[in-house]
Amino acid sequence: MSHYFTNDYVKSEEKSINVIINDIKLKFIVDNGVFSKKGLDFGTRTLLENINLNEVKGDVLDFGCGYGPIGIYLKKITNANIDMIDINERALKLAKKNATLNNVKVNIFKSNIYENINKKYNIIVTNPPIRVGKKVLYEILFKAKQYLKDNGQLWLVINKNSGAKSLTKDLEKDYDVIIVTKNKGFYIICAKKR
Repeated sequence: MSHYFTNDYVKSEEKSINVIINDIKLKFIVDNGVFSKKGLDFGTRTLLENINLNEVKGDVLDFGCGYGPIGIYLKKITNANIDMIDINERALKLAKKNATLNNVKVNIFKSNIYENINKKYNIIVTNPPIRVGKKVLYEILFKAKQYLKDNGQLWLVINKNSGAKSLTKDLEKDYDVIIVTKNKGFYIICAKKR
């Protein structure tokens, strides 16, 4: 879990990976201490392959951006204004390098949950940090409503084994929830602000 919060990192060993998402070729620098350093994880890939790109416009927040695959991919194929946040300093440095590497202009900054967010978004997209525990996870997902514009959408991926079914039921109390797809135990959820 150290890769979510600590800034006293394991030894840096940056490497470059090539990723293709929906025929879009991207290159990312990854490193120790950052989620999914071996390559694009299946959950994020499934999320990006199924998000409704027609809805990705205006202001978009990539919450917990890690080394940047979500925000960078969405910027590459849409005209949205993308903000990317993380708490992990190494992740933020990598995301900035990767934005430059993939020739996209995005706004990347540090934020502990929403503490440095001062605007509302059309869409918040996240592969949320499950290992932070249910309390923090629920704060991330339910507080998102305060940072969504009217009719805004929260898009997320969660694994069945990480409580996808109970989370979906809980989200339905505050959002209009659509399970967009299920793939090998991963649920892609679109939660619309009421």
